[in-house]
Amino acid sequence: MRLAPPEKVTKDQVTFDVSEIEPFLQGTPTPMQPWPNAMITLKDGQVMFIRAAKKEEVPLMLPYLRKVMDVDYDFYDIVGVRVYAELLGWYRNRLKDPYVIVGLIDGVLAGLANGRLLNRDINISHHTMTFIRRGQIGAIMYYCKAYYAFEVLGNKEFWSTFESYNGWRLGFQTVQTSYPWPEYQHELGGARVFYITREHWEGVVKDYVRQMIGADLVFDNIPDDLVRANQTMTVPEEVSV
Repeated sequence: MRLAPPEKVTKDQVTFDVSEIEPFLQGTPTPMQPWPNAMITLKDGQVMFIRAAKKEEVPLMLPYLRKVMDVDYDFYDIVGVRVYAELLGWYRNRLKDPYVIVGLIDGVLAGLANGRLLNRDINISHHTMTFIRRGQIGAIMYYCKAYYAFEVLGNKEFWSTFESYNGWRLGFQTVQTSYPWPEYQHELGGARVFYITREHWEGVVKDYVRQMIGADLVFDNIPDDLVRANQTMTVPEEVSV
């Protein structure tokens, strides 16, 4: 859009340095406590280390997600596309208040859970993915997001939606009900919002991982050798979905 200036001007062009524009495109981040390191013993006896992903690990994960985009069953193609965009949005600073949590077994990426803050009260769940098909890893990673929302960030609500039948089972197992649609719409495609409140977390969901796995997340006294073994991430060569 162009309009003639209503006054004489000494310069008919104004230039901007892109570093001046960038603050408008990024917005102002909300201070967030990071996800604390944790570990959990899987049903097969292996220990999964769960930590915050590092932004420099995003380029390592993107090629794997390109392969997931080509999987034409169980909605993996759309999940792959959207997770790719979410990770790239984080990497390029084009996503508001994102977080990415990864589960690793001996340094190999086993699971991923991501989301972002809508505001200080509402935590929006984006996706949960498993890269190794065993041990209820998806259920653990989904639980980690809810734990992060309520126990670390102090959010009041956790909003999910589900693109696949396997994903919907996570909401079913945690007894999530939905807000009226279309009054409430999740940002992923305008789908239904399935939610957890703090009261529901305390009364029902908080014990979910123990019921599913038979073990709890452990945050204290994590062995140094476990932390070192999972400092560097490797991604599986083959897609296992």
